[in-house]
Amino acid sequence: MARSTPSAAAPGSGQNTRETRQDVPEGSQAGEASGMPGPPSEQATASYIYGILPADVELTPEARGVGDPPGEIRLVRHDDIAALISDLRLNRPLGKPQDLVAHQSLLDDVAAEVPVLPLRFGAVMESPEAIVNELLAPHHDEFRSALEDLEGRAQYVVKARYEEGTVLMEVLQEQPEARRLREEIRDLPEEATWDSRIRLGEIINQSIEAKRDADTQTLAEGLAPHAVAVVIREPTHEEDAAHLAVLVETDRQEEFEEALNEFGRRWADRVTLRLLGPQAPYDFVTTQRA
Repeated sequence: MARSTPSAAAPGSGQNTRETRQDVPEGSQAGEASGMPGPPSEQATASYIYGILPADVELTPEARGVGDPPGEIRLVRHDDIAALISDLRLNRPLGKPQDLVAHQSLLDDVAAEVPVLPLRFGAVMESPEAIVNELLAPHHDEFRSALEDLEGRAQYVVKARYEEGTVLMEVLQEQPEARRLREEIRDLPEEATWDSRIRLGEIINQSIEAKRDADTQTLAEGLAPHAVAVVIREPTHEEDAAHLAVLVETDRQEEFEEALNEFGRRWADRVTLRLLGPQAPYDFVTTQRA
């Protein structure tokens, strides 16, 4: 996908998958395919919508989306914006893992080339005409302004995970009660130390939560000067040290990565850092509700 000229990009190379958060504006008819009136025939189709992007792009012929077989990707244009869509057979319900992967991988690949406003997984409208009349035209200015704000920017996700042994030693060094309980239950049968084990687990969990809050704030504040915006996400694992979404200027990517590498050096042997992206800007796109 590229502006005005074909690109070698193809769906399926996205580096991370997650549930999308973007909602379509209220008042549109976007929704689940199962909400269409009447029982679908074998050949009945609707238009599956992935996102909104500038109209001056060209798609690669091999691009494919959700469905079985995967739908061919195309654009529905209105003035200087467009919806990225594919046909969806209504007799084939969505919801398989490969559908979600296809949706998100395609959007991430698009976002690596041009700004895109991602829609939630499962957004379907009756026809391309309905997309223009009920989605693109009524919200044209809103969508165009959001796309302009994203020009030259990309979302990245930073995941930080504690090294289990290291963080446990930190807790034991900092919490005298935890050290006492650990010695108390050492070499004793589990059934004889049940209460002590529960209390030790509570202390460890509370200590790690406190460390996570502090480390997340430290990482977010340290990356903020090198980014447009930072969003703190909920942890996905009990040993997460931080989970951030970061919007970065494309021409400052190296600066941002070096700031992250500095944290990697500072937290060596304590925290493992992963950088995922570029991705569609799920955490930085909102729509004004009608």
